[in-house]
Amino acid sequence: MSPDSQALLLTSTWYSTSDLAACLQVDASTLRRWRTAQPPQGPPFVTVSERVVMYSALDVEEWLRHRRTIPSKGLNGR
Repeated sequence: MSPDSQALLLTSTWYSTSDLAACLQVDASTLRRWRTAQPPQGPPFVTVSERVVMYSALDVEEWLRHRRTIPSKGLNGR
């Protein structure tokens, strides 16, 4: 990891599971299910302790960006 990306990670906003669940409008159990799936699904996370998992706002934004679907125009341009 480059020094620049380390600095960004340290100064980034962080979300708890319940905070991120509220932002994404899903239940916290959905995030837990995504984390424990094999392979893991959902946004990248950091296990701080046995009971604390945090999500970097930068990682969440990138994850959402990759999931974004932009509808294309039809053949006749409408």
